[in-house]
Amino acid sequence: MKNVLILSIFALLFSSNWALAQQPDIQYFRPWNKDGINVFEPSKKAEQPEFTGVKVRIGGAFTQDFQSLKHSNKPTYVATSATNPANKNFLYGVVKAEDSTSATLSGFNLAMANLNLDIQIGDGIRVALENYMSTRHHSEFWVKGGYIQIDKLPMFGSPQWYTDYVRVKIGHFQPNFGDMQFRRTDGGNTMFNPFVENYIFDAFSTEIGGEVYVFPVDGLMGMVGLTSGFINGNIENYPDVAVAPNVEPNKKSPSITLKLAYDKTFGDLRLRLSGSMYNNPSSARNTLYSGDRAGSHYFMVVEPSTGTYSANFSSGRFTSMGVANKINAISINPFIKYKGLEVFGGYEIIKGRTNAERDGTERKFNQLALEGLYRFLPNEQAYIGARYIQAKGTPQGFTNEMSIDRVAVAAGWFPTKNMLLKGEYVVQNYKDFATTDYRNEAEFSGFVIEAVIGF
Repeated sequence: MKNVLILSIFALLFSSNWALAQQPDIQYFRPWNKDGINVFEPSKKAEQPEFTGVKVRIGGAFTQDFQSLKHSNKPTYVATSATNPANKNFLYGVVKAEDSTSATLSGFNLAMANLNLDIQIGDGIRVALENYMSTRHHSEFWVKGGYIQIDKLPMFGSPQWYTDYVRVKIGHFQPNFGDMQFRRTDGGNTMFNPFVENYIFDAFSTEIGGEVYVFPVDGLMGMVGLTSGFINGNIENYPDVAVAPNVEPNKKSPSITLKLAYDKTFGDLRLRLSGSMYNNPSSARNTLYSGDRAGSHYFMVVEPSTGTYSANFSSGRFTSMGVANKINAISINPFIKYKGLEVFGGYEIIKGRTNAERDGTERKFNQLALEGLYRFLPNEQAYIGARYIQAKGTPQGFTNEMSIDRVAVAAGWFPTKNMLLKGEYVVQNYKDFATTDYRNEAEFSGFVIEAVIGF
């Protein structure tokens, strides 16, 4: 098995040569390979390639995982019978529940792949179309979203004030909430994440709308966004009165996103601090913390025995918070880089509720994350790092606060800027879940190896 694993990983890495032909230069663009690591919002101050006509850049990302993860819990025993053939509190993969409540989930996971089209249609005007070719949640081809980004106004003579200080983004895209989105795993695109998985509360959604950016001085950025509040288009007319079990009617209020970031380099030292807020006062179904359409790269850990790969696609995360109808979230993200040493952190405060709850009964959550990395070898070709996450709160249907914590250590190597081989050892614990919950005193641990291509 070990030899097969090694051969498969290197075959994936080095079969990508066909995709590494010269790509056209795109303005105000974040590369999909190693060059895009630690790039947040594309710079307005950096020198841009000259516009010489319409250019189409075809890019993609592929990730193949091998995992060996053991999970366990302490389920409430339910006697089996003809009408109850299995205890649903046992975990996925447990073969002989009478002997053990743990199982090791080992093998190759479904490979995930993304397809990205970036088109320069005018001087300072770029169009992006992002797609999932195959993911755990959707095995079929799936459009993630598309948008137009306007950094110049050639139709109005390219006024310098706009070129230097303003950016507008319009379309169906991921709202610019928090900085973890620039480091997260997204289907086959795992190049930017030094670890295997995202945060436990994973802030990700795509919505229709627009964002306006201002860059008043070098290193400072402000942004305001207005989006639909839904992951898909929505033209429904909702009743003016509440429909049971709701105590107030559904509405279609827009989401407002605000962000302020300071990002400056002083010699070998880079400092960045950002603060973001996302607010929707009334939505029929907001998905900021449940909108990922790709899925986790921890397959089936701490999932019930009746689970499936596609239905239980968020393994290792927590998405059933109960903030789908009203939500206010704040994210603070510091980033420090000194030569090869890198520290990134996040603190999130989340408040919200469902329409079945009355005003004043907002549910509260918070999440703390801290990671440290050291990048070494020429051009920072390799790295080692560690991450700690703690997420806690009182979800819908819970009478007490639960918490989940994770510790992960990882190492990675870039054979080229388009290829990455990384490995992670992870331990995750679930605390204060009810004895009738399959996550009661659950935990998982083990290793995951990923082979990644991005271009």
